[in-house]
Parts: sequence; C-alpha cells; structure tokens
Amino acid sequence: MTDNTDNYVYAIMLLLPLAAVMVIVQQNPYQALVMRGILGAIAALVYAMLGGADVALTEALVGTMLAITLYAVAVRSSLVMRLGVLEGEGVKDSLQWQPLLDYLRAMLKRYQLRLELVPYADSAALRQGLADKAIHATCLRVERQVMGHGEKSEDGPIYPASSLSQPPYQISIRVPRLYEILTVELPPVMADISVYGGDRASPSKPPVLEEQL
Repeated sequence: MTDNTDNYVYAIMLLLPLAAVMVIVQQNPYQALVMRGILGAIAALVYAMLGGADVALTEALVGTMLAITLYAVAVRSSLVMRLGVLEGEGVKDSLQWQPLLDYLRAMLKRYQLRLELVPYADSAALRQGLADKAIHATCLRVERQVMGHGEKSEDGPIYPASSLSQPPYQISIRVPRLYEILTVELPPVMADISVYGGDRASPSKPPVLEEQL
C-alpha cells in the first residue's frame, strides 16, 4: 500500500515542473494565470499527500486562490492603452472615429491589450494629461480646409488639395513599446504617429527606443 502511495506521489510531483514550464511559455497572461492556479493546486495536493495538511491549506488559500485573484486584477488594470481625446468631438458616438477605433481595438486585442478612451475638455488639458503620464497617447482629428489657388479664409489654415492624402488623425505616444506596435500595425493613411516630445517618425521604420515605465 505504501509503495502504491509513493508511486502516486511521484507521478503527481512530475506534474510540478511540467506545470511550471507551461506557465513560463504562455503568451496570453490570462492563460498563464490558469496554469499558475493548476500549479498551486498540484503543489497543495502533494503537500497533503505527504502529511503537511496545514501547508497544503495555506498553499490552496494563499498561494493559489488569493494570489491568482490579485494577479488577475493587476493584469486587468495594466493591459490597457489609455487614449486621450477631446471631449467636445464626441468620439464614442462619432461615425468619423469608428473606423480608427475599431482598427485600434482589433489590433491591440492581438497583443492582449484593450483600448480605453479618456476624454479631456481642451487641448491644453490633453497635453497635460500626457505630460503627467495619466494617459499613454493622445489622438486628435485634423480638420483641413481645402480651397482654390488665391483664395483666403479667416476660419482656419488653408491647405492645398494634396493635403487630402495626408492622415486625418494625429497620434502622439509616450510609451516606446506602444509606439513600435502602432507604427508597424497601423496603416500610415489612417494616422500620423509621433513620439511625445519628439519629431514625427516614419511609420514604416520605427526607431529602437528603450522601455520606460
């Protein structure tokens, strides 16, 4: 009987390194949390079979349930791109913004990220939010008034007809990793992307920047 019990213990213990490897190789953080829970459950079972009931209970309650809950909350709050927009533009209900927002959501989903819109009252507050690191990026819609040669307007700047081919949105990003993702994934015709505090950069060749918090 003892030999059979020892065999069961050895078999279950072999699952520990396997579960640990599965945690490491997971690319989706939520799948990694599931594997971490399985790892904790296996460890608690091994402790119980070896006679450490108190250690098994502690592992099950703290090392598995509580730890997974805290990790899930941390992952949920960190895997988000906070995009600052102007409140007066009605971004959430505007049909002009929907193609860009839908593309951003689909693109970020492949990186296990979600998009969160943060409205600001004016451009000054929007820039201040980016400077204070309250948001990760800003997006502004560029309204261009195209007029014929020799015409003038008092309502705003005049752009030549060729400006119609320029991107209708300007995105400024302060997080290098997000900048690299957007410059590779986002078509240049949709938005003009720049690094916060820097010059405009070519979307086809994003520079290598250091990670920042």
